[in-house]
Amino acid sequence: MILLEINNRVVEDILNLKKSEYESNSKLESVNVTVADFDGVLFHISNQNGDKTKILVSISLKFYKDLQEHGADDLLKRYYGSLLMLPPEEGYNVTLLFDVKELANSDGEIIKKAGLLKRNCFASVFEKYFEFQEKGEQGQKRAVINYRDDETMYVEAKPDRVTVIFSTVFKHEDDVIIGKVFMQEFKEGRKASHTAPQVLFSHREPPMELQNTEARTGNNIGYITFVLFPRHTNKKARDNTINLIHIFREYFHYHIKCSKAYIHSRMRAKTTEFLKILNRARPEKQTEKKTITGRTFVPIRN
Repeated sequence: MILLEINNRVVEDILNLKKSEYESNSKLESVNVTVADFDGVLFHISNQNGDKTKILVSISLKFYKDLQEHGADDLLKRYYGSLLMLPPEEGYNVTLLFDVKELANSDGEIIKKAGLLKRNCFASVFEKYFEFQEKGEQGQKRAVINYRDDETMYVEAKPDRVTVIFSTVFKHEDDVIIGKVFMQEFKEGRKASHTAPQVLFSHREPPMELQNTEARTGNNIGYITFVLFPRHTNKKARDNTINLIHIFREYFHYHIKCSKAYIHSRMRAKTTEFLKILNRARPEKQTEKKTITGRTFVPIRN
């Protein structure tokens, strides 16, 4: 299985390019790039008021208001500090302002932070509920993040665990079958590693935690539940937990697509083999031959 990168590589590559241009005393070129990321997220990299030494990295998330309810603004201020530009670029939720001179003097950590902007927006809701669990606070309102137009993430904390539930939509019937097989592997994985979180999958109906709510139902609806214990949510492990879980939906559907592509490639290869066998079994075309006197005949083959 392949792990998807949690950073945006295009954002990092553009900033590294500008850093290289400055360090080599090359002419700085203007930049105006829009990049699409998962979950309908858009990045915009541009110059501030035409100044080629000032670079803006802005992000637009349709669900940013949901994240703001759980402290996204405070987390970004703590993480990015003076890089955060207020107010953000028009049409975007968060904007970072970089000076090319500072990029050249940095060790690359600032550029990595820019690539992790989407991840850090997501992190606010997880950090909040990990803190609830660590402090033993219960009865907190469940977080509902509508991270896609028709898909939702739910986060709930209890004294001994944090439950994260993803709803997802399967566009094709065969996606459901492959998805079930894929999730079964996660269940089996816990037998090999007792430190892994518990993973549950439900199809058509929401899990018990979402009963009597507005959670969607239907043949193309699935729910994936992660039960995170203190060993996953403590301060030493939480960063890695957030890195992996915030991108799980993309990871899940990416591997469904990869599985279908592999099955199709194997089917095409097998079909090619069958065609070769059929071609070899096809009888040769019988041709007429002539005798010395000019009479024609067809040879008989045994």
